[in-house]
Amino acid sequence: MASERRPVLKMGVVDVGVERALLPNGLEVELALVRHPGASAIVALDEFGFVVMLSQYRYAVGDWLHEVPAGCRLEGESPLQCAKRELREEAGICAARWDHLGSIVTIPSFCDERIELFLARQLSTALTQRDLDEVIKVERFGLADALALIRSGQIIDAKTIAALHHANAFLEEERKRERLVPKAS
Repeated sequence: MASERRPVLKMGVVDVGVERALLPNGLEVELALVRHPGASAIVALDEFGFVVMLSQYRYAVGDWLHEVPAGCRLEGESPLQCAKRELREEAGICAARWDHLGSIVTIPSFCDERIELFLARQLSTALTQRDLDEVIKVERFGLADALALIRSGQIIDAKTIAALHHANAFLEEERKRERLVPKAS
């Protein structure tokens, strides 16, 4: 890890600094790094096989993106607590069943953000509580349709792509296990 850090900008979850680092090959360098508290992303699947998605305006890319609900962890919050809060706040959904799908590191060359991926099922409605800068429309897509939108280039958000593929693989494995279990007569 860094031996010293020179802060450059801290605003919201953005914490940019320059760190002096000793690399495994013995080279000492200065690196511009973004430190991040971590996040959770959720594939919320309803009883009909539809995924709750957000169409969210992203100023940085100047466009609306199809995304799964996601957000940054608050101090002291576990990844699952974050996932439950973000799903409720952004999509107005609560879930009774949660499965952890894995994690991703978004941009390891200059940022330590780690996003935990979850599958949420047994959904019910709740009140949204969006941040002022969240311009969001809630949509639902069949999982197969969402995967097709990835292939056609209409879903380009990395966390969403990873989360949907992980969820699809998890559900396929779950179906295989269910087929192997003999039915009680």
